[in-house]
Amino acid sequence: MDQSGDKISIPEEVVMNKIYIIRNVKVMIDRDLADLYDVETKVLKQSVKRHLKRFPCDFMFQMSESEFEAWRNEYANIGADKKGLRYAPFCFTEQGVAMLSSILNSDRAIQVNIQIIRVFTKMRNLLATHTEILKKLELLKKKDTEQDEKIMLIFDYIEELENKQKKETEQIRRKKIGFKTKKNQ
Repeated sequence: MDQSGDKISIPEEVVMNKIYIIRNVKVMIDRDLADLYDVETKVLKQSVKRHLKRFPCDFMFQMSESEFEAWRNEYANIGADKKGLRYAPFCFTEQGVAMLSSILNSDRAIQVNIQIIRVFTKMRNLLATHTEILKKLELLKKKDTEQDEKIMLIFDYIEELENKQKKETEQIRRKKIGFKTKKNQ
């Protein structure tokens, strides 16, 4: 919070829309973070370059040319978004975003970082919840499959029983041939 007591509020949806999956990792790119922090992308990148030791490869990486081209084709097709996309952006993981607050000393950067980290945490919790639900569904599916197999076995037994009864009924109703005694008549 800044000294005047003003609180910066960015809707969660805005932050979530700026999180991409690159290299199977959830990341935010430099230009989106610069926009949220209300600084120029160039200033953000310069600050990061001055403090590169704070950003190991699991905190931040730069997109390769092929990743950049694929990302640009998928997400930045809108004409307005093409502006400022000449160079492959830096991609910050959740830990990298947290580290940004230590090099960007503005109150806004600190508040925005807090919101971003909360969104990342919320997404991780949602994913964990969904994973639990998926596990439970898989267990139910397995139980359902086992139940289906048991039900099919019951139907097989019933069918076998019906066939036996049918054969017995046919045996009783069949026309008897051979020597007739007074009992058989």
